[in-house]
Formats: sequence, C-alpha cells, structure tokens
Amino acid sequence: MITVVGTGTGTGAPLDPEALAGAELVVGGRRHLEAVRLPECAERVVLGPLAPALDTVEEYLAKDRPVTVLASGDPGFFGIVRVLAERFGADALDVRPGVSSVAAAFARLGLPWDDAIVVSAHGRELRTAVNVCRAHPKVAVLTGPGAGPAELGAALRHACDEPNTASAPDSSASAPDSSASDSSAPDSFAPSHGRVLVVASALGSARERVERVTPAEAAARDWGTDVSVVLCLDEARLLGAVRTIASVPARPARWALDEDAFAHRDSMITKFEVRALALARLGPRLGDLVWDVGAGSGSVAVECARLGAAAVAVEKAVDGVERIAANARAHGVYVDVVRGSAPEVLPGLPDPDAVFIGGGGAELPAIVTACALRARRTVVVAMAALDRVPAAREALTGAGYSCDGVLLQSSRLAPLPGDVTRLAATNPVFLLWGDRTPVHEEGVAQ
Repeated sequence: MITVVGTGTGTGAPLDPEALAGAELVVGGRRHLEAVRLPECAERVVLGPLAPALDTVEEYLAKDRPVTVLASGDPGFFGIVRVLAERFGADALDVRPGVSSVAAAFARLGLPWDDAIVVSAHGRELRTAVNVCRAHPKVAVLTGPGAGPAELGAALRHACDEPNTASAPDSSASAPDSSASDSSAPDSFAPSHGRVLVVASALGSARERVERVTPAEAAARDWGTDVSVVLCLDEARLLGAVRTIASVPARPARWALDEDAFAHRDSMITKFEVRALALARLGPRLGDLVWDVGAGSGSVAVECARLGAAAVAVEKAVDGVERIAANARAHGVYVDVVRGSAPEVLPGLPDPDAVFIGGGGAELPAIVTACALRARRTVVVAMAALDRVPAAREALTGAGYSCDGVLLQSSRLAPLPGDVTRLAATNPVFLLWGDRTPVHEEGVAQ
C-alpha cells in the first residue's frame, strides 16, 4: 500500500504522525522530508526525476513493504496521485489530502473559487495559462520553473496595461443596427482590462506572502522558488453569478448570433451564416488565442471570446475600435482591440492558434501570408470579391497549409404584404480555410 499524504498547504497544520507510522520507504521533496521526523528504519528518496523514485516504490510494493509519499496540499489536484494511480493502480493508494494552494490563496483573499479556472503551467507551455488569463476574470495558475509570476506578467502586459487595449467587464445588453462582411468603421479605444496578479508564496509557513501586483510589476521582479500559486483577477468581477457547475465557464446557448446583436456600420458585419461556418473552422476553445484581422464590428472576435478563447481584434479605423469594445462589453467578454493596419501591426501580437481575416483589399495576399506564418492551427479568410480568391488560396498553400473552401449563398425568409413570405438573397461570400499539415492540436492543460 502507498500512503499519499498532503502536507496541508496553507493551513500550517502539523503532519499526522500516523501517516508515517510503519513506513519503510518515504518519498518526497527535500523540504517535505526535512520538515518531518521519519521512522528510524525508513529509507528516504528525495524526489527529483520521477522514474527512479517510482522504480524504488515498485521494488518495495513487490515485497509488500509499506511506502509513504509526501506532497504539497491536495496531491490529487494536479499532483502526484495521477502518476501513482497510472503506474500502480488506484486501489494501491491511500490518499490523505491537505488543502490545495489554490483553495488556500483564495481563502486568504476571502473569495469563493467555484467560478475560478485553474490552469497548470508546471512542466507545460505557459501560453495556455496566458490565454486563459486574457479571456477570463478569475484564474489560478500553478507555476513552475520558467513559468512563474515574472513570465506570466510579461506575457500579460499587452493585454492588461497597453492603452490600445479594449476590454469588457460588463455582462448584459445587446447592441443596435444590422448587416454584411467585417471590414472597418471609425471611433476610439476603451479602457484596459484592469487585471491584477496575486502572488501567493510559501503558504502556511513563517515566510508566507500574499502580494497584489500589476502584470508589469510582476514581470520586473525575481520571485524566487517559494511561489505557491498566482491568481489573475479582474477586481471588478470578483464575485460572479452563483454557479451550478464549478470551474468550467458557462458556454453560450447559441452562437452565430444575428447581425442585430452587434453594433455595426453600413452593413459591415460578417453575416451569421458565414460566421457559423467560420467559427466551426476556427474551433475557438478555452486556452486558445484567436486573431480577428480587419475586424470591423468585431463580431467574430466577440463570438470566439463567448466560446472561451482569448481574442485580439485588429482594426484600422478609429471608430471601429470603439465599436468593437462596445460589442465586447455588451456580450460580457474580453476582446483586446489593436488599432492599426495589417500586416504591419501583426508582428507585435502574440502568436495565435487560429486567425480570421475579414478584410484586406489589395493587401490581402500579404496579410494571409503573414497570418499563416504565425498561426499554430488554422487560418480562415472571408472574401466578397471573386478576384481575390486565387491569391488568398495560393498564400495559404504557399505557407504549407492544406486549403479548402466554399461559396456561401443563402436566402432568408422575408415578409411580403398580404401576410406571405418570400426568399431574400444575401450577398455571396467565399470562405477559404487552411489547416497546418498535419493539423496542430494542443489540448487545454490538464
């Protein structure tokens, strides 16, 4: 039997002596082993690389000799229980959890966390955690070497501190107007996200610190090795609605919303039929970053954000920037709005998983090429002009993408006098999509 003991992160409670009673092998990090009195006859293994430690555990189990594994907090929450269960089976484990660092950190702030998203960056790519922090108001990040508060803060500075960033801390409303193909419009920018990072270090010890900093302040410091967890919070939305399902963000009941759900100018909006297929090909999900280039009303960016992804809308018109920010606010999501022309403005943006291009004119081939070189998975291009299709397709295939597409033509029901109905045709739109070969798939951090 393997007894797995969480050492009580954040509680300061001493280890139950019974947890070590009779153990012939005790496995744990150096600080865990030094903090307890081990049985005199017990062998100890300091955790470094897992494989040798697991081999030693297996040798003891084969001889029916008891083993104790010490871990921080709740070892079943992004902890060693997964590895042990995979190797030895769940029936071989007696798990005695402590308080997780996430629970302890939120407790220090007096906040509920059933509506928080928890992401591990320990031994994983930081970008997933960054994108979740960009998109959601309450996130806990479990850190690791090379993926700590400084690196997280540096990656979030653009989304949280720059003056050309628009955000949406509101969550009701809809918007006016109605119409066709995302391109451009004129206005100004909205306020930044106002995120704060709460860095909780050495929870439950005499060295405990819980510090609120901006992303820029976090990026400028050396945080050492004591960090337990980092919370990324929108302080305007710390108390969300009462939840029925914990942690998983509520997904919208509908997408490909009607055009009148967004403010737009002179029919410059991607029609919902086009948006529906574009969203299916983009595949926006929690942990992704999507660019909406030539965003116009920002309808595609807003819909991607509603589906859980982080979204950046690129728009050159001043009033278009403000309109996108208003649409994001109306739908209760975050969208970073960058004012500028593509492809010139693109090098300053973080790499996307998927890109939607809804404008471009004569610059379209250069924009498609620039986006294809940066996208990790998919580029989708919407065009009203037949003449632009071959060049856009060539740009995608030239960048190594498989390419497919469709001409979308739809007719909507429209009333006629006399209580009868006709079919009203919408303008045809070409939709091309390119996927990396093979398609790059990266799941949300588990």
